[in-house]
Amino acid sequence: MTNIPFLQNVLSNTQFLHATVDTQFIDENQELFNLKPTQNRAQKLLHYLGHVMVNGPTTPLPVKAKPSAIDPVVPPVSMGDPPLGFRDVLLRDGPEGFAKAVRAHKGLLLMDTTFRDAHQSLLATRVRTHDLKKISPFVSHNFNNLYSLENWGGATFDVAMRFLSECPWKRLQEMRALIPNVPFQMLLRGANAVGYTNYPDNAVFKFCEVAKENGMDVFRVFDSLNYLPNMLLGMEAAGAAGGVVEAAISYTGDVADPARQKYSLDYYMKLADELVRAGTHVLCIKVGRVAVDPGPVGRGGKGGRGCCAFGWTGFGWGLFVFGRFELQLDRDGHIGMGTSRSNFIYI
Repeated sequence: MTNIPFLQNVLSNTQFLHATVDTQFIDENQELFNLKPTQNRAQKLLHYLGHVMVNGPTTPLPVKAKPSAIDPVVPPVSMGDPPLGFRDVLLRDGPEGFAKAVRAHKGLLLMDTTFRDAHQSLLATRVRTHDLKKISPFVSHNFNNLYSLENWGGATFDVAMRFLSECPWKRLQEMRALIPNVPFQMLLRGANAVGYTNYPDNAVFKFCEVAKENGMDVFRVFDSLNYLPNMLLGMEAAGAAGGVVEAAISYTGDVADPARQKYSLDYYMKLADELVRAGTHVLCIKVGRVAVDPGPVGRGGKGGRGCCAFGWTGFGWGLFVFGRFELQLDRDGHIGMGTSRSNFIYI
């Protein structure tokens, strides 16, 4: 039961509507507590949808499809140590040296989200450490040129404990032993760390310190509303721990649309200014979309082909940030159809 019926009574009260209330308003209008029972259909529906999302449907499948009998085959891995990767640069030259090496690299670098955001988005973060470890040696030997491998943070921490009965710290330690050459990356929700509420500053600082000690390298600091104080705390904590700080700007919409007065190009440029002054090593443009959103303009200013996710206009301001601040620009996008990489290769 919520206080909605009570508020409905208040909003329909004549005295309230004419703004003639005083501190005795509730005491003198006891009819406000004559609450009409509601069916509460919307909340029941939300509860049901949440139950299905977490626990799966309780009804039998309408088709007689059987689970696949094909077991995934782990590719063979060559003997010996894996080839050198960007983590070797990070260990040798530190975060600033790592950022310089990435900027000096000719060509596109990829962050692999398979070990975290991919199964968080598609499988409710339910892939086990046991399965991640099986493919880790192959990744280490064959994908050593990755910019980073995102495998921790976000929802992985609480899901590992609540639903998989695993230790998230042990996952990080065991994967680090199997992939020593590729930088690990995590999603840090600023002052919320990997939880769903804000924590004391010293708790966030200690969390980042222990995460770094157990193998984490790149901390992508994110706030869904681009709330700067929340981000600054996470950036300071990650930097104090010795990690690579990657400040993420949550981008949506179209900066070329003059009707968007709030989230304009000037808004994003000022935010980028603040993050650079705060000492970020890498600037990330985070696009929280699943569907492809072609830009309105194609190559050479002609209509036709658009860049996915944040359009040519969004990509244009991203390059503007890159050229202005001389920072490595990372782009994190939820592109369900797999077209994100192909668009950047096209560019």
